[in-house]
Amino acid sequence: MANNQHAAPAPVGGSLINAVTLSCGVLIALMVAILVVRFLFGLGAVTGLNDGYPWGIWVVVDVVIGSAFACGGFSVAMLVYIFNKGEYHPLVRPALLASLFGYTLAGAGVIFDLGRWWNVWNMFWPGSINPNSVMFEVAVCITLYIVVMWIEFSPTFLEQMGKHDAKKKLNKAMFFIIALGTVLPMMHQSSLGTLLVVMGVQIHPLWQTPLLPALYLLTAITMGYAVVLFETCVASSAYRRKIEMHMLTPMAKIMLGFLAVYLVLRLGDLLVRGVLPKAFVPSVEALMFWLEMACFIAPLILIGAESNRRNPARLFLAGVLLMLGGALLRLNGFLIGYETGDGFTYFPTLAEVLVTAGMFAVEILGYIIITRRFPVLPREDVQAAH
Repeated sequence: MANNQHAAPAPVGGSLINAVTLSCGVLIALMVAILVVRFLFGLGAVTGLNDGYPWGIWVVVDVVIGSAFACGGFSVAMLVYIFNKGEYHPLVRPALLASLFGYTLAGAGVIFDLGRWWNVWNMFWPGSINPNSVMFEVAVCITLYIVVMWIEFSPTFLEQMGKHDAKKKLNKAMFFIIALGTVLPMMHQSSLGTLLVVMGVQIHPLWQTPLLPALYLLTAITMGYAVVLFETCVASSAYRRKIEMHMLTPMAKIMLGFLAVYLVLRLGDLLVRGVLPKAFVPSVEALMFWLEMACFIAPLILIGAESNRRNPARLFLAGVLLMLGGALLRLNGFLIGYETGDGFTYFPTLAEVLVTAGMFAVEILGYIIITRRFPVLPREDVQAAH
């Protein structure tokens, strides 16, 4: 890695009791209460799922979209450790922390949506596994990646507890852990696209293509950088810290590079397959397609110029739009463009929405607690942290 000197990370400090953490606590309490009902009386008691729609927002939002939102750690680690861009190293820990919660909760979200959740262990039992299943590959990769991320992040806890010898020993094996942490997300993010490929004609032509694995991987990387922009801007505003524009501006240019490759592939695929006219047929699918494309194209206009990438507000907005674009690509493929046959409809119940809100609340609360009590964000001596 290039020799770059950075301020050491330090706990932000300050009180853990405020309006945000209290709101998160209320949402988490509601989520727990609903999940108690769900596990006692089944999915039908709290969800709008049916035989036509075996999965709803707990899988699509909490797992498929949530894991893509959690790719910030992977995207930044790839930049720092694979492409030797050590100048971005201060972004690794906060990005990894957000990824840690995102993936861990995505793993938990799968359990919520399983009808016979008590049989989940069969997924990994040698006599039950199906190595030819895309779902098996996704499940194994996500499970392994959650373990890998906790190990990658553990130096933060060891540092705070004064376990410097243990940290040194762990660092000797960290190159292998980081390599795994780069490969595993590539495998399962592309395989989430493969899940739709194997569904064939059940998926609307605007979202059904053999290129889905590449499209899902490219958007996961792009969303990872977008989440880092979003998270850094929000954390800087909440903790009244200086925004690290010297890192965010060049990183946004890299993000736009991945976005441009994605758009060329996406639009080229639609033209080659001859399905683009379906985007002009008045329908819900066409409307959602154009919303999705608008969210992907707008950042190119918003921060395409170097001078605009130095504007924190534009960077924040571009990050939000790209997160929305990636989320809509997945929502459209897994729910809006999912043609399950006549007689079935799905719309999430209030209980499902509250559980999803509770999951995001856990992430926010966890992020606040850990950044305030453990060395995650770069030390800042000038301004008060709260």
